[in-house]
Amino acid sequence: MHTKAILTALLAPAVVSAQLHDLAVRAGLKYFGTAVREGSTSSDAAYMAIINNKSEFGSVVPENGQKWESTEPSRGSFSYTQGDITANIAKKNGQSLRCHTLVWHSQLPSWVSSATWTRANLQAVIETHVTNVMGHYLGQCYAWDVLNEAVNDDGAWRDSVFLRTFGTDYFAIAFAAAKKADPVSKLYYNDYNLEYNGAKTSKAFELVQIVQAAGAPINGVGFQAHLIVGGTPSRSSLATALRRFTALGVEVAYTELDIRHSSLPASAAALATQGNDFANVVGSCLDVAGCVGVTVWSYTDKYSWVPETFSGAGDALLYDKNLAKKAAWTSVSSVLAAAATGAPATTLSTSTRVATTTAAPVQVPTSTTAAPVPTTTAPSGGAEAAHWAQCGGNGWAGATKCQSPWTCKVSNAWYSQCL
Repeated sequence: MHTKAILTALLAPAVVSAQLHDLAVRAGLKYFGTAVREGSTSSDAAYMAIINNKSEFGSVVPENGQKWESTEPSRGSFSYTQGDITANIAKKNGQSLRCHTLVWHSQLPSWVSSATWTRANLQAVIETHVTNVMGHYLGQCYAWDVLNEAVNDDGAWRDSVFLRTFGTDYFAIAFAAAKKADPVSKLYYNDYNLEYNGAKTSKAFELVQIVQAAGAPINGVGFQAHLIVGGTPSRSSLATALRRFTALGVEVAYTELDIRHSSLPASAAALATQGNDFANVVGSCLDVAGCVGVTVWSYTDKYSWVPETFSGAGDALLYDKNLAKKAAWTSVSSVLAAAATGAPATTLSTSTRVATTTAAPVQVPTSTTAAPVPTTTAPSGGAEAAHWAQCGGNGWAGATKCQSPWTCKVSNAWYSQCL
């Protein structure tokens, strides 16, 4: 039997009930992860039950706790209370930790942003900050977002106290300091709107070249992927943007993925488009050998930053406000499952790392008249699905009865879950 066929036979039964991280790893990625809203970790047990499920999220990143205003609120005074929340979750669960972020123009304490600096003094401040923060998390971080959002949307360098003091020299200063503080972690440049492969992407490409030309280490580029339903580039276009950077010898990842509806409530057609958009983003990572993982910026609409920032927009994530999986979750899991097994499917598409089978693009049905799904638990007998597991939906062939005391609840026509 061919190796591909053996692998497919071994994996196929397992992926039926697998979760996102497990599927991503089987498909050849290092992780599927989520950001953690620190303020909700001690007050929302249901939220944390999903965070703590390593099969669903094998990687976590602090939403705010490691940013400069949190870790060094006053000069030389370091605090890791907030940053340690996510780090301790990762340690307890055996999850990998993405660390975020060291040098950024935003969420910067005023003692840095509002002062007048000489090059020598500000370089000392950067190096002290990087050394202390990375030293505290030494040995814990798979990757650090060393430099964040240094490029404007128009392709100009972003104005900041760092640019005004150093010009572009601060890029290499930050990466060199990071490498000295932590020789092992992957060192990333991280930014949004790189997915559109326009002027901003070209400037970020130049940034990587500047750092490399200066002899400083840079290992990766993070595509934040804060995208809009219906405005997300195609899978092939996304892969093209990713490959621009892997051609420079760095890895890439989607680091803050969410895809927001511009207006709410979303129509059935908009929900279908969102599912396809998510599938295209994840699929593009599978298509590029140097793309190592996907992180969603929180997994639930309950704790999304989007409504706070974009008035009237939202519902940008894989789980709804009640922590039920949405159609977009099904789209993502389907693309990953196809890649993990290499099995051809009429509803799935991927160029995989374990097989070369490619099928038609994923299509989430738009009709509201699809075949009904169970609204209660099925009759007794047979296997029972665990808490949070799938228990129904169009085409579902697995268990439809939930373990006590959970009940099979309809999330949408394609997904029901034990809650």
